[in-house]
Amino acid sequence: MNNTFAKDIIKGLTAENKHLSSKYFYDDNGSRIFQEIMQMPEYYLTDSEFEILSLQSQQIVDALDFNQPFNIIELGAGDGFKTFKLLEHLVNTEVEFNYVPIDISQEAITILTEKLKKRLPKLSIQPKVGDYFEILKEESENEIPSLLLFLGSNVGNYLEDQAIDLLKLFNQNMNVNDKLLIGIDLKKNPITVHNAYYDKLGVTKRFNLNLLIRINREFDANFKIDDFDFYCHYNPLNGEVKSYIVSLKSQEVHIQKLDTTIAFEQNELIWTELSKKYALSEIEVLAGQANFSIKNHFLDCKHYFTDSLWVKLG
Repeated sequence: MNNTFAKDIIKGLTAENKHLSSKYFYDDNGSRIFQEIMQMPEYYLTDSEFEILSLQSQQIVDALDFNQPFNIIELGAGDGFKTFKLLEHLVNTEVEFNYVPIDISQEAITILTEKLKKRLPKLSIQPKVGDYFEILKEESENEIPSLLLFLGSNVGNYLEDQAIDLLKLFNQNMNVNDKLLIGIDLKKNPITVHNAYYDKLGVTKRFNLNLLIRINREFDANFKIDDFDFYCHYNPLNGEVKSYIVSLKSQEVHIQKLDTTIAFEQNELIWTELSKKYALSEIEVLAGQANFSIKNHFLDCKHYFTDSLWVKLG
């Protein structure tokens, strides 16, 4: 049994305002559903970042300014769809580097590794499965320069204080002049943001409700999925998209392996995810608070998204 998950379930579902962490979305089935989300036309984030990494790979490499072989350590690699263009460019221009993809899903890492070995046979790849904080700590003990990739706007899933703590943790496990390429979604027309997270086909709904299915499977719970719905809301003033699971009726759910019964009122919410959008000025502040300086913002043509290159300060 996943003890951390178990504790977080009890803590989150017995709180006055119920919540579950979005990090638990990504079991193997959740990872597959997220691949569907990334392929939706409304989900502009994937296309925006793909454009940046496809068209600006050389500019990114030039900005790294590494004068020896280096590691590219990708935190939460997923299917590697966007990263492939950067890796392909580096391999084709005969840059010496090792690619170290890290993901909590064994299935995702297996598929990624097999695909990359076929498509880029000359790529040096050292895949890792597990918690990327722990693996990053191990990787930082060598003296090889590193580029950390934290793509896909993952930083937006953290509250401000948590985001700063996370970035400080990255910083502590990097050497001076190591770089961080971080994907950050930018504030834009609220309708564009809303449509990306509240899709008409209900893929994001399935992604959220899969969390209840996972709890059923791993902890012998009896969530009835048809008795729950999905809702999300975007606040353009603070840039926060918040996602919720909604209990459609007054009900009780028993979680057998945790010997716990959870009562839900009709229309009660479970907060599942935060997806924060930033202004460029806010990104400058965020980087400074975590002891980074910003070297470049690499923007897509619509200025929807940035892959920002940060440098660890001495």
